[in-house]
Amino acid sequence: MQDPAPSTELDQAPGQPGGQPSHPRAGERMSGAEMVVEVLAQEGVGTVFGYSGGAILPTYDAIFRYNERERAADGADPMPLIVPANEQGAGFMAAGYARSSGEVGVFLVTSGPGATNTVTPIRDCMADSVPVVCITGQVARGAMGTDAFQEAPIVNIMGNCAKHVFLVTRPEQLEETIRTAFEVARSGRPGPVVVDLPKDVQNWVGEFKGSGVLGIRGYRQRMEALRQTEISERKARQFFEMLEKARRPLLYIGGGAIHGDGSEAVSAFAREYGIPSVSTVMGLGAVDTKDSLHLHMLGMHGTAYANYAVEDCDFIIAVGSRFDDRVAAKAELFAPQAEHVAHIDIDAAEIGKVKRVDWSHVGEAGHAMEQLLAYGRSMGFGPDYSRWAAHCDKLRDKHPMAFKEDGALIQPQAVMRTLNEITGGEAIISTGVGQHQMWAAQYLDFRRPRLWMTSGSMGTMGFGLPAAIGAQFANPGALVVDVDGDGSLRMNLGEMETVTTYGLPVKILLLNNNGDGMVRQWQKLYFNDRFSASDKSLHRKDFIKAAEADGFAFARRISDRDELQAGLQAFIDFDGPAFLEVMIDPDAGVYPMVGPGMGYKQMVTGDYIPGREVPEIGKGGRVDPSEAF
Repeated sequence: MQDPAPSTELDQAPGQPGGQPSHPRAGERMSGAEMVVEVLAQEGVGTVFGYSGGAILPTYDAIFRYNERERAADGADPMPLIVPANEQGAGFMAAGYARSSGEVGVFLVTSGPGATNTVTPIRDCMADSVPVVCITGQVARGAMGTDAFQEAPIVNIMGNCAKHVFLVTRPEQLEETIRTAFEVARSGRPGPVVVDLPKDVQNWVGEFKGSGVLGIRGYRQRMEALRQTEISERKARQFFEMLEKARRPLLYIGGGAIHGDGSEAVSAFAREYGIPSVSTVMGLGAVDTKDSLHLHMLGMHGTAYANYAVEDCDFIIAVGSRFDDRVAAKAELFAPQAEHVAHIDIDAAEIGKVKRVDWSHVGEAGHAMEQLLAYGRSMGFGPDYSRWAAHCDKLRDKHPMAFKEDGALIQPQAVMRTLNEITGGEAIISTGVGQHQMWAAQYLDFRRPRLWMTSGSMGTMGFGLPAAIGAQFANPGALVVDVDGDGSLRMNLGEMETVTTYGLPVKILLLNNNGDGMVRQWQKLYFNDRFSASDKSLHRKDFIKAAEADGFAFARRISDRDELQAGLQAFIDFDGPAFLEVMIDPDAGVYPMVGPGMGYKQMVTGDYIPGREVPEIGKGGRVDPSEAF
């Protein structure tokens, strides 16, 4: 699927209104800024994140006046404007809002440095297929290209980062542009859309039409074709012929299964035929991680039993996953015994990009799996994969997640295990990036989709706290926990104040190992213990004092392992914002680990997770099929 190419100017003709009901203010004269706000309301936007500045002030003022006019009887603003410490924080808040709700997140920033500060969250959303709309202020059209104060070439900068970039140069197309931005963000493979909005266009006054979109006919035709795509009877039969021959099929589930509303269908398919499953880091929660057939996360730091199942399977069914380098560093070493590979994805560009496949379907994950399930039922397909499922159970028993249980130092895995016991896999969890991210992914359960938020493809430190704030706004009654590291938390530390400013009950759990733990682990393994710039033990930051200065009534530190259970329980139970710092073993590593360019056969399981020696039987060192049971 090809998305619309970024454009420097809007030259599309207006499209049809798409059956939208007439807006009550249609026909009124209003400013461009007011039109933007009316369309945001029309799109159902309930929260806007952003930081103001000269080039976006007209739109900020329009939001103020809209809230004043439409304020609820209880005094609540219909479109609260949440102000972060930094524009990057606004972008990650919008991303957290979108990831946890499935709705389009919105952030609004000024021109120049305000807009450039959003490049990282835009690229992060693009890499993880998160639907957001970012509206950036821009200098007046007449000043563009003159290096005016706080001017930046946003179209050029964002063009390779976003799904699409609109520059509004024709004010009469403004409202259509904003509606189209939402349409593009949420349709097909979701992603971020940027609207660059000159200040004079915001101040322009014209007639509000109340409906209409841009005429991006080719894109809409492709999206409609995707929505109508059915798996033909011939293709369904081919799929089940492969499945019927398989003895050891494995579902490999990615984030696309969540974006494509495929969780229920994938889970039903797995249960119907007794097929084990594994998830990517972005796919966690698509299948209940406590399901007896689910083997949790695969990949570089996946569970040993998940990776061994990949080694042993003979048919890979990839759903909304893309064989990225953290899962298949060398495509030829991934699932070496798989005689067939099937791939379902909404983006045709992902099919065969990394791994050759024998069967594929381009379409939404949920609809595709529903069709396959229906076809299998119609043909009376009733396989028996019980021996394979029993083998996977043995893998789980023989190669469980384990860590150092003795000693005086607190082990991070123990922190995650205890947190999981308390939350039961029902909390919304966000993370920064590093070791703490992987420990959270390995040891926490996710009973349903959209409980797990992490920067997967970009690996952006500083993601966790602002994403948790966005998720809390989207889910005001939910338990939201940011599992963070000292390095990642420093990146957007200013957003701690945002938590207390808005009285959010966000829980910040800091695993402090006085350094960049994942970098240190790689330096230990591959750079002969040369810990260049990764040791932060001399840094003077007192996180507890910082939390107290930002207004956290609950701000505690745990250094004694005997205090862990009670401390975590008090932290979770606290009514309001809470900050808990746990001093962990600085030498704790993330295992299992599949080294760069290695296959799962070379997985290092560390000192506490039992590994296995695979006999090199047959050509290419493949496991004899008889060894799989």
